[in-house]
Amino acid sequence: MNRLQQGYRLGGRYLLGSRIASGGMGDVWRADDEVLDRTVAVKVLRPSIDSEPVFARRFRDEALYTAGLAHPNIATVYDYGEEDHLAYLVMELVDGEPLSVLVRREGAQPTERVRSVMAQAALALGAAHEAGVVHRDVKPANILLTADGTVKLTDFGIARALDGSGHTQTGEVVGTPHYLSPEQALGEAATGASDLYALGIVSHEMLTGRRPFDRNTPVATALAQVNDPPPPLPEHVTGDLRALVEQCLAKRADERPASARELGEQLSDSPVRTPDEVAAHHVEGRALSAERRSVAAEPQDAPGHAHHDPAPTPTTPVAPLAAPRVRRRRRRALHHERGSVPAGPSVTVGEDGVRRVHWAWLPATAVLAATLAVGLVLALTH
Repeated sequence: MNRLQQGYRLGGRYLLGSRIASGGMGDVWRADDEVLDRTVAVKVLRPSIDSEPVFARRFRDEALYTAGLAHPNIATVYDYGEEDHLAYLVMELVDGEPLSVLVRREGAQPTERVRSVMAQAALALGAAHEAGVVHRDVKPANILLTADGTVKLTDFGIARALDGSGHTQTGEVVGTPHYLSPEQALGEAATGASDLYALGIVSHEMLTGRRPFDRNTPVATALAQVNDPPPPLPEHVTGDLRALVEQCLAKRADERPASARELGEQLSDSPVRTPDEVAAHHVEGRALSAERRSVAAEPQDAPGHAHHDPAPTPTTPVAPLAAPRVRRRRRRALHHERGSVPAGPSVTVGEDGVRRVHWAWLPATAVLAATLAVGLVLALTH
Protein backbone atom coordinates (compact mmCIF):
# COMPACT_ATOMS: atom_id res chain seq x y z
CA MET A 1 0.00 0.00 0.00
CA ASN A 2 1.23 3.48 -0.88
CA ARG A 3 2.36 5.29 2.26
CA LEU A 4 2.25 8.68 0.56
CA GLN A 5 -1.06 10.08 1.62
CA GLN A 6 -2.43 12.95 3.62
CA GLY A 7 -1.24 12.79 7.22
CA TYR A 8 1.98 10.87 6.51
CA ARG A 9 5.01 12.34 8.29
CA LEU A 10 8.41 12.38 6.56
CA GLY A 11 11.65 12.76 8.47
CA GLY A 12 9.77 13.17 11.70
CA ARG A 13 8.82 16.76 10.81
CA TYR A 14 7.11 17.14 7.40
CA LEU A 15 3.39 16.38 7.65
CA LEU A 16 1.97 15.77 4.17
CA GLY A 17 -1.20 17.61 3.20
CA SER A 18 -2.56 17.57 -0.36
CA ARG A 19 -0.73 16.46 -3.49
CA ILE A 20 -0.30 19.53 -5.69
CA ALA A 21 1.70 18.31 -8.70
CA SER A 22 3.28 15.32 -10.40
CA GLY A 23 6.56 15.38 -12.30
CA GLY A 24 8.79 13.03 -14.23
CA MET A 25 10.42 11.54 -11.15
CA GLY A 26 8.06 12.22 -8.28
CA ASP A 27 5.04 13.89 -6.75
CA VAL A 28 4.93 17.26 -5.02
CA TRP A 29 2.99 17.62 -1.79
CA ARG A 30 1.97 20.58 0.29
CA ALA A 31 3.28 19.90 3.79
CA ASP A 32 3.70 21.49 7.19
CA ASP A 33 7.21 21.77 8.61
CA GLU A 34 6.44 21.06 12.26
CA VAL A 35 9.91 22.16 13.41
CA LEU A 36 10.05 25.60 11.79
CA ASP A 37 6.29 26.06 11.69
CA ARG A 38 5.96 26.90 8.02
CA THR A 39 4.26 25.49 4.95
CA VAL A 40 6.58 23.93 2.39
CA ALA A 41 6.51 21.89 -0.79
CA VAL A 42 7.87 18.35 -0.53
CA LYS A 43 8.86 16.52 -3.69
CA VAL A 44 9.00 12.77 -3.09
CA LEU A 45 10.65 10.31 -5.46
CA ARG A 46 8.00 7.84 -6.58
CA PRO A 47 8.38 4.48 -4.80
CA SER A 48 7.75 2.67 -8.10
CA ILE A 49 11.04 3.98 -9.53
CA ASP A 50 12.98 4.30 -6.31
CA SER A 51 14.90 1.14 -7.18
CA GLU A 52 16.29 2.80 -10.33
CA PRO A 53 19.75 4.11 -9.37
CA VAL A 54 19.92 6.71 -12.15
CA PHE A 55 16.68 8.37 -11.02
CA ALA A 56 17.82 8.39 -7.41
CA ARG A 57 21.15 9.99 -8.35
CA ARG A 58 19.42 12.62 -10.48
CA PHE A 59 17.07 13.34 -7.61
CA ARG A 60 20.00 13.87 -5.24
CA ASP A 61 21.67 16.01 -7.87
CA GLU A 62 18.60 18.25 -8.00
CA ALA A 63 19.02 18.86 -4.28
CA LEU A 64 22.75 19.56 -4.60
CA TYR A 65 22.49 21.80 -7.65
CA THR A 66 19.48 23.82 -6.53
CA ALA A 67 20.62 24.19 -2.92
CA GLY A 68 23.62 26.13 -4.19
CA LEU A 69 21.49 28.59 -6.15
CA ALA A 70 20.30 31.74 -4.42
CA HIS A 71 18.16 33.92 -6.66
CA PRO A 72 14.72 35.51 -6.26
CA ASN A 73 13.52 33.79 -9.45
CA ILE A 74 14.61 30.27 -8.42
CA ALA A 75 12.52 28.24 -5.98
CA THR A 76 14.61 27.81 -2.82
CA VAL A 77 15.59 24.35 -1.58
CA TYR A 78 15.43 23.92 2.20
CA ASP A 79 16.22 20.28 2.89
CA TYR A 80 16.85 16.82 1.47
CA GLY A 81 16.36 13.49 3.16
CA GLU A 82 15.94 9.75 2.77
CA GLU A 83 13.71 7.60 4.91
CA ASP A 84 13.07 3.89 4.49
CA HIS A 85 13.89 3.96 0.74
CA LEU A 86 11.95 7.19 0.23
CA ALA A 87 13.97 10.16 -1.03
CA TYR A 88 12.43 13.60 -0.66
CA LEU A 89 13.27 17.21 -1.39
CA VAL A 90 11.87 20.09 0.69
CA MET A 91 11.56 23.46 -0.99
CA GLU A 92 9.83 26.81 -0.99
CA LEU A 93 6.09 26.59 -1.56
CA VAL A 94 5.35 29.00 -4.40
CA ASP A 95 1.89 30.51 -4.28
CA GLY A 96 1.30 30.48 -8.02
CA GLU A 97 0.53 28.30 -11.01
CA PRO A 98 2.65 26.74 -13.75
CA LEU A 99 2.95 28.78 -16.91
CA SER A 100 1.66 25.75 -18.83
CA VAL A 101 -1.68 26.01 -17.02
CA LEU A 102 -1.93 29.74 -17.73
CA VAL A 103 -1.25 29.37 -21.47
CA ARG A 104 -3.61 26.41 -21.76
CA ARG A 105 -6.38 28.42 -20.07
CA GLU A 106 -5.85 31.84 -21.68
CA GLY A 107 -3.96 31.17 -24.90
CA ALA A 108 -1.64 33.85 -26.31
CA GLN A 109 -0.32 36.27 -23.69
CA PRO A 110 0.19 40.07 -23.85
CA THR A 111 3.65 41.08 -25.01
CA GLU A 112 4.49 42.89 -21.76
CA ARG A 113 3.76 39.76 -19.73
CA VAL A 114 5.89 37.70 -22.11
CA ARG A 115 8.72 40.22 -21.78
CA SER A 116 8.50 40.09 -17.97
CA VAL A 117 8.39 36.28 -17.78
CA MET A 118 11.21 35.91 -20.31
CA ALA A 119 13.37 38.46 -18.50
CA GLN A 120 12.92 36.91 -15.05
CA ALA A 121 13.48 33.38 -16.33
CA ALA A 122 16.60 34.51 -18.18
CA LEU A 123 18.00 36.11 -15.02
CA ALA A 124 17.31 32.89 -13.11
CA LEU A 125 19.10 30.87 -15.78
CA GLY A 126 21.95 33.35 -15.70
CA ALA A 127 22.41 32.73 -11.98
CA ALA A 128 22.35 28.97 -12.55
CA HIS A 129 24.82 29.13 -15.43
CA GLU A 130 27.22 31.32 -13.48
CA ALA A 131 27.03 28.78 -10.66
CA GLY A 132 27.97 26.06 -13.15
CA VAL A 133 24.54 24.48 -13.69
CA VAL A 134 22.60 23.97 -16.93
CA HIS A 135 18.88 23.35 -16.36
CA ARG A 136 18.30 21.23 -19.52
CA ASP A 137 14.51 21.09 -19.12
CA VAL A 138 13.20 24.64 -19.36
CA LYS A 139 9.48 24.45 -20.20
CA PRO A 140 6.22 26.12 -19.10
CA ALA A 141 5.51 23.42 -16.52
CA ASN A 142 8.76 24.31 -14.73
CA ILE A 143 8.08 28.05 -14.65
CA LEU A 144 5.75 29.13 -11.86
CA LEU A 145 4.02 32.51 -12.00
CA THR A 146 2.64 34.18 -8.87
CA ALA A 147 -0.32 36.58 -8.70
CA ASP A 148 2.01 39.61 -8.61
CA GLY A 149 3.86 38.44 -11.74
CA THR A 150 6.94 36.98 -10.05
CA VAL A 151 8.56 34.06 -11.89
CA LYS A 152 10.02 31.07 -10.05
CA LEU A 153 12.09 28.56 -12.02
CA THR A 154 11.78 25.05 -10.61
CA ASP A 155 12.68 21.40 -11.22
CA PHE A 156 16.40 21.04 -11.75
CA GLY A 157 15.85 17.28 -11.75
CA ILE A 158 17.87 16.65 -14.91
CA ALA A 159 20.27 19.55 -14.46
CA ARG A 160 23.89 18.96 -15.35
CA ALA A 161 27.04 20.67 -14.15
CA LEU A 162 28.90 22.74 -16.75
CA ASP A 163 32.06 20.74 -16.07
CA GLY A 164 30.40 17.79 -17.79
CA SER A 165 29.67 15.70 -14.71
CA GLY A 166 26.35 13.94 -14.71
CA HIS A 167 24.63 10.62 -15.11
CA THR A 168 23.73 10.61 -18.80
CA GLN A 169 25.37 8.27 -21.27
CA THR A 170 26.95 9.42 -24.52
CA GLY A 171 24.28 10.22 -27.06
CA GLU A 172 21.44 10.06 -24.53
CA VAL A 173 18.79 12.69 -25.18
CA VAL A 174 17.36 14.16 -21.97
CA GLY A 175 14.56 16.72 -21.93
CA THR A 176 11.12 17.40 -23.35
CA PRO A 177 11.01 17.14 -27.20
CA HIS A 178 8.82 20.25 -27.61
CA TYR A 179 11.49 22.38 -25.89
CA LEU A 180 14.62 20.48 -26.91
CA SER A 181 17.45 22.40 -28.54
CA PRO A 182 18.80 21.18 -31.89
CA GLU A 183 22.12 20.18 -30.34
CA GLN A 184 20.37 18.15 -27.63
CA ALA A 185 18.19 16.47 -30.26
CA LEU A 186 21.40 15.45 -32.04
CA GLY A 187 22.75 13.89 -28.86
CA GLU A 188 25.27 16.65 -28.16
CA ALA A 189 25.94 18.06 -24.71
CA ALA A 190 23.59 20.75 -23.43
CA THR A 191 25.03 24.17 -22.60
CA GLY A 192 23.68 27.47 -21.36
CA ALA A 193 22.77 28.24 -24.98
CA SER A 194 20.52 25.17 -24.96
CA ASP A 195 18.55 26.63 -22.05
CA LEU A 196 18.19 29.88 -24.02
CA TYR A 197 16.78 27.99 -26.99
CA ALA A 198 14.20 26.36 -24.72
CA LEU A 199 13.35 29.77 -23.26
CA GLY A 200 12.84 31.03 -26.81
CA ILE A 201 10.39 28.18 -27.43
CA VAL A 202 8.52 29.04 -24.23
CA SER A 203 8.33 32.71 -25.21
CA HIS A 204 7.16 31.86 -28.74
CA GLU A 205 4.43 29.65 -27.24
CA MET A 206 3.33 32.45 -24.91
CA LEU A 207 3.10 34.90 -27.81
CA THR A 208 1.14 32.57 -30.09
CA GLY A 209 -0.73 30.28 -27.71
CA ARG A 210 0.72 27.14 -29.33
CA ARG A 211 4.00 25.25 -29.45
CA PRO A 212 6.09 26.16 -32.47
CA PHE A 213 7.25 22.57 -32.99
CA ASP A 214 4.56 19.99 -32.36
CA ARG A 215 4.62 16.91 -34.59
CA ASN A 216 2.89 13.55 -34.31
CA THR A 217 5.67 11.77 -32.41
CA PRO A 218 8.48 12.80 -30.04
CA VAL A 219 11.07 11.79 -32.64
CA ALA A 220 9.40 13.86 -35.38
CA THR A 221 9.17 16.82 -33.00
CA ALA A 222 12.87 16.55 -32.11
CA LEU A 223 13.80 16.37 -35.81
CA ALA A 224 11.72 19.48 -36.47
CA GLN A 225 13.78 21.31 -33.86
CA VAL A 226 16.87 20.48 -35.92
CA ASN A 227 15.57 21.08 -39.44
CA ASP A 228 12.49 23.34 -39.50
CA PRO A 229 12.27 27.10 -38.98
CA PRO A 230 9.80 28.22 -36.30
CA PRO A 231 6.46 29.66 -37.45
CA PRO A 232 6.57 33.46 -37.77
CA LEU A 233 5.56 35.47 -34.74
CA PRO A 234 2.37 37.57 -34.89
CA GLU A 235 2.76 40.98 -36.54
CA HIS A 236 2.02 42.84 -33.32
CA VAL A 237 5.21 41.41 -31.77
CA THR A 238 7.81 44.01 -32.75
CA GLY A 239 11.02 45.66 -31.62
CA ASP A 240 13.61 44.01 -29.41
CA LEU A 241 11.21 41.40 -28.03
CA ARG A 242 10.67 39.94 -31.49
CA ALA A 243 14.37 40.11 -32.33
CA LEU A 244 15.47 38.49 -29.06
CA VAL A 245 12.95 35.63 -29.26
CA GLU A 246 14.06 34.92 -32.82
CA GLN A 247 17.70 35.07 -31.76
CA CYS A 248 17.08 32.56 -28.97
CA LEU A 249 15.60 30.21 -31.59
CA ALA A 250 18.70 30.22 -33.79
CA LYS A 251 19.61 26.67 -34.79
CA ARG A 252 23.30 27.32 -34.13
CA ALA A 253 24.12 27.71 -30.46
CA ASP A 254 26.73 30.43 -31.11
CA GLU A 255 24.14 32.63 -32.82
CA ARG A 256 21.98 32.86 -29.70
CA PRO A 257 22.42 35.57 -27.03
CA ALA A 258 25.88 35.59 -25.47
CA SER A 259 24.55 34.84 -21.98
CA ALA A 260 21.28 34.42 -20.11
CA ARG A 261 22.16 37.23 -17.73
CA GLU A 262 22.71 39.70 -20.56
CA LEU A 263 19.42 38.64 -22.16
CA GLY A 264 17.55 39.15 -18.90
CA GLU A 265 19.09 42.56 -18.34
CA GLN A 266 18.20 43.68 -21.86
CA LEU A 267 14.58 42.65 -21.44
CA SER A 268 14.33 44.12 -17.94
CA ASP A 269 15.97 47.50 -18.35
CA SER A 270 16.21 48.50 -21.97
CA PRO A 271 13.65 50.61 -23.84
CA VAL A 272 11.90 49.06 -26.83
CA ARG A 273 14.33 48.93 -29.76
CA THR A 274 14.01 47.99 -33.40
CA PRO A 275 15.52 44.68 -34.61
CA ASP A 276 18.37 46.61 -36.32
CA GLU A 277 19.19 48.39 -33.05
CA VAL A 278 19.15 45.06 -31.21
CA ALA A 279 21.56 43.55 -33.75
CA ALA A 280 23.88 46.56 -33.40
CA HIS A 281 23.70 46.27 -29.60
CA HIS A 282 24.79 42.61 -29.74
CA VAL A 283 27.73 43.37 -32.03
CA GLU A 284 28.85 46.23 -29.77
CA GLY A 285 28.28 44.20 -26.59
CA ARG A 286 30.34 41.25 -27.79
CA ALA A 287 33.15 43.56 -28.93
CA LEU A 288 33.21 45.22 -25.49
CA SER A 289 33.19 41.83 -23.75
CA ALA A 290 36.13 40.65 -25.85
CA GLU A 291 38.01 43.89 -25.14
CA ARG A 292 37.34 43.60 -21.41
CA ARG A 293 38.64 40.03 -21.35
CA SER A 294 41.78 41.16 -23.18
CA VAL A 295 42.34 43.98 -20.69
CA ALA A 296 41.61 41.73 -17.70
CA ALA A 297 44.20 39.22 -18.91
CA GLU A 298 46.96 41.85 -18.65
CA PRO A 299 48.62 42.79 -15.31
CA GLN A 300 47.02 45.89 -13.83
CA ASP A 301 48.96 47.61 -11.09
CA ALA A 302 47.24 50.98 -11.26
CA PRO A 303 43.76 51.63 -9.88
CA GLY A 304 40.83 52.56 -12.04
CA HIS A 305 40.61 49.38 -14.12
CA ALA A 306 37.44 47.98 -12.59
CA HIS A 307 34.99 46.43 -15.06
CA HIS A 308 31.90 44.25 -15.05
CA ASP A 309 33.17 41.30 -17.07
CA PRO A 310 36.20 39.82 -15.29
CA ALA A 311 38.39 37.32 -17.05
CA PRO A 312 37.33 33.74 -16.31
CA THR A 313 39.38 31.84 -13.76
CA PRO A 314 39.47 28.08 -13.04
CA THR A 315 36.95 28.67 -10.25
CA THR A 316 34.54 30.66 -12.46
CA PRO A 317 32.38 28.17 -14.41
CA VAL A 318 30.66 30.81 -16.55
CA ALA A 319 33.49 30.86 -19.12
CA PRO A 320 32.19 27.97 -21.29
CA LEU A 321 28.95 29.87 -21.82
CA ALA A 322 30.10 33.11 -23.33
CA ALA A 323 33.84 33.43 -23.87
CA PRO A 324 34.33 30.72 -26.53
CA ARG A 325 31.55 32.13 -28.69
CA VAL A 326 32.98 35.65 -28.40
CA ARG A 327 36.42 34.48 -29.45
CA ARG A 328 35.09 32.52 -32.43
CA ARG A 329 33.06 35.47 -33.67
CA ARG A 330 35.99 37.81 -33.16
CA ARG A 331 38.23 35.56 -35.26
CA ARG A 332 35.63 35.44 -38.02
CA ALA A 333 35.37 39.23 -38.02
CA LEU A 334 39.15 39.59 -38.24
CA HIS A 335 39.34 37.12 -41.12
CA HIS A 336 36.59 38.99 -42.91
CA GLU A 337 38.39 42.32 -42.50
CA ARG A 338 41.65 40.86 -43.79
CA GLY A 339 39.99 39.23 -46.79
CA SER A 340 40.98 35.72 -45.72
CA VAL A 341 39.10 32.59 -44.77
CA PRO A 342 39.34 30.76 -41.42
CA ALA A 343 41.56 27.69 -41.55
CA GLY A 344 38.93 25.05 -41.07
CA PRO A 345 35.55 23.91 -42.39
CA SER A 346 32.49 26.04 -41.67
CA VAL A 347 29.04 24.60 -41.13
CA THR A 348 25.89 26.45 -42.14
CA VAL A 349 22.22 25.60 -41.95
CA GLY A 350 20.25 26.54 -45.07
CA GLU A 351 16.66 27.66 -45.25
CA ASP A 352 15.73 24.03 -45.81
CA GLY A 353 17.30 23.14 -42.45
CA VAL A 354 20.08 20.98 -43.99
CA ARG A 355 23.50 21.36 -42.42
CA ARG A 356 26.20 21.94 -45.02
CA VAL A 357 29.97 21.81 -44.58
CA HIS A 358 32.00 24.33 -46.59
CA TRP A 359 35.67 23.47 -47.12
CA ALA A 360 36.58 27.10 -47.84
CA TRP A 361 40.06 26.63 -46.37
CA LEU A 362 41.38 24.71 -49.41
CA PRO A 363 41.83 27.70 -51.78
CA ALA A 364 43.26 29.76 -48.92
CA THR A 365 45.82 27.03 -48.24
CA ALA A 366 46.75 26.86 -51.92
CA VAL A 367 47.32 30.64 -52.08
CA LEU A 368 49.46 30.51 -48.96
CA ALA A 369 51.58 27.65 -50.36
CA ALA A 370 52.09 29.50 -53.65
CA THR A 371 53.16 32.66 -51.82
CA LEU A 372 55.70 30.74 -49.74
CA ALA A 373 57.08 29.01 -52.84
CA VAL A 374 57.61 32.34 -54.67
CA GLY A 375 59.32 33.79 -51.61
CA LEU A 376 61.67 30.79 -51.39
CA VAL A 377 62.66 31.07 -55.07
CA LEU A 378 63.41 34.79 -54.72
CA ALA A 379 65.50 34.13 -51.63
CA LEU A 380 67.58 31.47 -53.43
CA THR A 381 68.24 33.65 -56.47
CA HIS A 382 69.65 36.55 -54.42
